[in-house]
Amino acid sequence: MILAIENLIVSFHTENGRIKAVDGASFKLKQGTSLGIVGESGCGKSVTALAVMGLLPKPSGKIESGTIEFKGKDIVPLMGKFDSKGGEMYKIRGRQISMIFQEPMTALNPVHKIGAQMNEVYQLHFPQMKRQDMESASIEMLNQVGIATPEKVIHQYPHELSGGMRQRVMIAMALSSKPDILIADEPTTALDVTVQAQILDMIKELKQKMGMSVILITHDLGVIAENCDDAVVMYGGKVAERAGVVELFKNPLHPYTQGLLKSIPGLAQTPKSILPTIKGRVPSLEEMPSGCRFSNRCEYAMEICRSVAPHEVEMAKGHFVACYYCNGSLIV
Repeated sequence: MILAIENLIVSFHTENGRIKAVDGASFKLKQGTSLGIVGESGCGKSVTALAVMGLLPKPSGKIESGTIEFKGKDIVPLMGKFDSKGGEMYKIRGRQISMIFQEPMTALNPVHKIGAQMNEVYQLHFPQMKRQDMESASIEMLNQVGIATPEKVIHQYPHELSGGMRQRVMIAMALSSKPDILIADEPTTALDVTVQAQILDMIKELKQKMGMSVILITHDLGVIAENCDDAVVMYGGKVAERAGVVELFKNPLHPYTQGLLKSIPGLAQTPKSILPTIKGRVPSLEEMPSGCRFSNRCEYAMEICRSVAPHEVEMAKGHFVACYYCNGSLIV
């Protein structure tokens, strides 16, 4: 197991006090596999990724409790020292765990050329490299991610590239240090369908070629089905269900997971018919129900669901769900 997150609680300071954006999340990433994290906007997917990277906004963001074990070592205690150039977290972030951020146009510096930004990765993590070698390595990485004219692209600014090209540059930068784990936070946002497929296929191919593990964050269950080995479904900052992808799609247990799957258009559906939807809306983090966070939208909600938060139960090997209705573990 290369990464194990246990009972992670991440909170933010707001005008109304501290609120929990991630509340007790637990999941594991196996060596050489892909894990998909899926859920609606605001469910805690990206915050979980930023917590793993030690990039929560300071001073408002904070890991209150829980562990993040990377290669068997809890890295949470290292995160207070993330500004220290010689610190252990500095050597892990970007070198052993890399991240592709959501918006390539905002993640790339608009006033620096692509080559300068690519070289920065090597300057930080491989300071012994010569400048000429850095440039050669940058060109090689851009070539690997499918950019046809890398020698030209390194002399261009981000605004001179298309959205798909910028995303490829971001992937090249993330993979430059040959990390053990790649976190891809909605890597196909704002890209057209054809480019989306190309980007996802490329990540899958590079994963196999480099032998790394991947965490893929998305709101698209179709992307999870095609590209991941395991899946985590999050809702309101909590993990609702987690299992292998085949098991999850074959036997979804949590009402939220079932609702997400039913809302996917299918060829068997009547043309122009209205898709099933999950009634209601996601409550804000300040107004979350005291029990199950999905209880105000769940058609199977019972009295206990509204007052006591359910714990994860293993319903089948590797298939965990936090729901009183589907696991039958009622507390009287």
